[in-house]
Amino acid sequence: MTRHHPESLSLLEFSAGNLSEPHALCIRLHLDKCTLCRSRAETLDSLGAVMMERQPKVSVSESMFDSILAKIDESPAPQRTPQAGPKISILQKLLGDDINDLPWKHQLGDVSVMDITEKFPGQNERVVLQKLNAGGKAPTHTHKGNETTIVLQGAFSDQNGVFNQWDFVVLTDQDEHKPVAIGNEDCITLSVLSAPIKLTGTFTRMLNPFIR
Repeated sequence: MTRHHPESLSLLEFSAGNLSEPHALCIRLHLDKCTLCRSRAETLDSLGAVMMERQPKVSVSESMFDSILAKIDESPAPQRTPQAGPKISILQKLLGDDINDLPWKHQLGDVSVMDITEKFPGQNERVVLQKLNAGGKAPTHTHKGNETTIVLQGAFSDQNGVFNQWDFVVLTDQDEHKPVAIGNEDCITLSVLSAPIKLTGTFTRMLNPFIR
């Protein structure tokens, strides 16, 4: 059961199509599994449609109208949609494999990562998958910018509570935490970072120059 959800402003931006692709992906993954937020997003979509209907109408000249009709007539007939096969998740389409079978790169202690920023060309933020081994602990750290995270598998806890599969969380440079994977499986998250993390532990802070 999801307990941590996107803020209404984020859902509004998602509904309006104003979010970057990585952020929109995080919210889309959450909406696919959270009926509460899906209902909220549908309400925002409906409100947006009503607002558009109330905008001043723009007159269209007769010649322009005829031109539009002509283009529609010239368009090829829609192809028959083939029968759908087994449903593939958005994430699997993006990654091409199950998240547990990816070429993970060990980063530090119980943490492994896979940078997938290149799958979002033109984005200024870093997009990374992070895996925390079952029962493992991540180093204490804060953030030099904002970090948007959705839990894809397992669960973790920190001073803010317990975050289960499909929970959504946004952290800023004011947040310091030390995530611990709980349960019997690895905790895997998808994060969008506007800036690198900053290790704050007594010894690990010396590794900051090597952490992206």
